[in-house]
This record gives sequence, structure tokens and C-alpha cells, in this order.
Amino acid sequence: MDRLPHTLRRLKSSAKWIVFAIVSGVVIGGIGTFFYFCLAAVTQFRGEHPWILWLLPVGGVLIVGAYRLLRNETDTGTNQVIASIHSGENLPLRMAPSIFFSTLVTHLCGGSAGREGAALQIGGSIGNTLGSLFRFDEKDRHVMTMCGMSAAFSALFGTPMAAAIFAMEVESVGIMYYAALVPCVIASLVAHGIAVYFGATGEAFLLTGLPDFTIGNAVKISILAILCGVVSILFCVLLHQASHLYKRFFKNPYVRILAGGCIVIALTLLVGDQRYNGAGMNLIEECMEGHVRPEMFLMKIIFTALTLGAGYKGGEIVPSFCIGGTFACLFGTLAGISPALCTGAGMAAVFCGVTNCPISSLLICFELFGYEGMPYFLLTIAFSYLFSGYFGLYSTQKIMYSKYKTRFIDRKAE
Repeated sequence: MDRLPHTLRRLKSSAKWIVFAIVSGVVIGGIGTFFYFCLAAVTQFRGEHPWILWLLPVGGVLIVGAYRLLRNETDTGTNQVIASIHSGENLPLRMAPSIFFSTLVTHLCGGSAGREGAALQIGGSIGNTLGSLFRFDEKDRHVMTMCGMSAAFSALFGTPMAAAIFAMEVESVGIMYYAALVPCVIASLVAHGIAVYFGATGEAFLLTGLPDFTIGNAVKISILAILCGVVSILFCVLLHQASHLYKRFFKNPYVRILAGGCIVIALTLLVGDQRYNGAGMNLIEECMEGHVRPEMFLMKIIFTALTLGAGYKGGEIVPSFCIGGTFACLFGTLAGISPALCTGAGMAAVFCGVTNCPISSLLICFELFGYEGMPYFLLTIAFSYLFSGYFGLYSTQKIMYSKYKTRFIDRKAE
């Protein structure tokens, strides 16, 4: 009989989370779906009107102005979302419209940026606000924040399994908040269902003609994974250094983003086309067909670092896919192993290296490429996670356990 009150409390808590996870999935999934279509529209418009690249500096001024208008100048993006889960600070709702508008402007005008980072910020801020609205305590608001991140990521990218786990895995590497598992799963699936209902289909790639999993191929893919770990370090270092250098030479944020826009325009003119502008899905599609140029991965790193470092908004996840895919396709062409397989494995490897999220990386592989290449994906993610060290995109991310020993270290990503 003494257990009955405890059982009832658990049932009540479970019912509460099911209800609020559905609410999060519906609300944030709807917003994420709308964001998806807005991004598709501005990307299509830029493709049809390439001259709009010349407005990139003007778009930058609008972005800085929008953040100042909403009194959001100290916003640090996804870092702030992750930090809020550790520190208990409230995420302001104004983060959502700020990043929504700024990401659209960045993509419209040809900045090299992703979209999933924006989704994490939109979902996290709205989820936290819903938690505050319903008077949740600090720990429950953390769960709502993770629900929001899962829902927005799922609606925008179409990978509900990875979206559900990524929100729990990214904050503290080595420790996951399993209390958020059911809420994040439900929110992610509901958001995905809404996105599919309205026609927001996620990315998917068909890997055909996969080579047999032999010792020789396993060795080649392992070497690729180690190299991708090094590439992920390079991407993180250049991204962080670009931001520091911009702030060092251009103290005023308006001047900084104007200068960054002009630099990106100049670099685009030197390249001769706009293949490195935008998120980079166009380059991934080329690599899936076996078409790659040796400088592609390095150019995408430079374009993305120069864009985000200047203050343009978006995300780093799709660019990391693009960087990994282009580098791996080049490796596959030179090493004599399926370029399409290498492209998929490289995408996952660099994503794992920059986010330190191996479980989410594996799930993304299954959702994007299917299960046929499973042994290759397992090897790639494992080696990339090991050889990427403690570097990461998000400086507020905590590495709780060592990658090399069973030891508690509790350090921030570099």
C-alpha cells in the first residue's frame, strides 16, 4: 500500500510529459515546418536571382539591427541554449524571431550557413517559454527546452530518431538526461508528422552498389574516419578563429558584418560561381554522383567561417555535412572505394567530430542512407569521435567523460 502513492505520482508525471510533449511537438513542429518552407522559398529565389548576393552586406546590417531592436545583442546562439540547460538561465522568447529572421536573410543573400543550428535555437527558446508559461520548475524547463530542440530539428531536417537523441546528447558528452527520453521522442515524432503532413520532406540519399565489408575496405574507411576527425578539428578551429579575428579588427558589429559580407562577395567572385554559398546540399548531391573537386571541402570551410564569424546567422550542421561529404568523396575517388559510400560516411564522421554526438550521428546515417552501410558507419563514427579530440562547435558543451580513459573530466569543448 505504501507504494501506491509513489506509483500514482509517477503515472501523473508520465501523463504530464506525454501531454506537454505533444503540445511542444504541435506548436514547435508547426513553426519549424513554416521555417522549412520559408528557407526553401528564399533559397529558390536566390538561385533564380543570383544578383541578390550583392545585398549581403545590407542583409548583415538588417541582422545586427534586428538583434539590437529586440535587445538581443548578447545572444550567443546554440551556445546559449546549451548553457541554459546547465545553468538554469531562462532562454528569452525573443531568440526565436531573431534567429528566424536572421537565418532567412543570411540564406536569401548568399551567406554560407546551415539551418539546424537555427532550429535548435528556435525550438529551445520556445520550449523554455512554454515551460515558464505552465509554471514548470527549473529542471522541468530543461526538459521542455530539449523537447523544443528535438521538435524543431525533426520538423526541419526530417530525422526524428536523431532529433530526439541529439537534444539529450549534445549538452553533456558522456551523460544523457534520460528523463527527457519519452518527451523528446514524442515531441520529435509529432513534429515530424506535422512536417510530413504539410509536405516538408526531409533529405534522403539512396546508396546503391555498396562494396562488400572486407578487411581492405574496413581499413580504408577507418583511415577516412581518422582523416575526417582531423578535418572536423580544422573546421572548429577556423570557425572560432574567424570570429575572434573579426572582433579583433572590427569592434563595431555593424562594421564587422559589413566587412564580412564584402569579403564573402569578393571570394565568390574569385571562385566564379555561388556553389559555396548557402547550406551546401548542392555540393553533397554532386558528391553522391561521384563529382568532386579537390578544393571543395576547404573552400566550404572558409566560406562558412567567414560568414558565421562576421555575425551572419544560421547553423553549422549542414555545412559540416557538406565539408565531410566533399572531403570523403575525394578520398573515395583516390582510394578506389565507392565515392557515394564515402560521401555518406564522411558526412556522419565530420558531424560527429564537431558535435561529439556519436549516437545521434549513427541514427542520422540510418535515416539519411538506410541500414545497408551499417558496418561502415559504425567504424567511421567510432574513429571520428576518438580522433576529433575535445574540439567542438559549441564552447558551452561539456565533455563529462574522457574519450580515452574511463575517467570523469568535466571540461568544456575547445
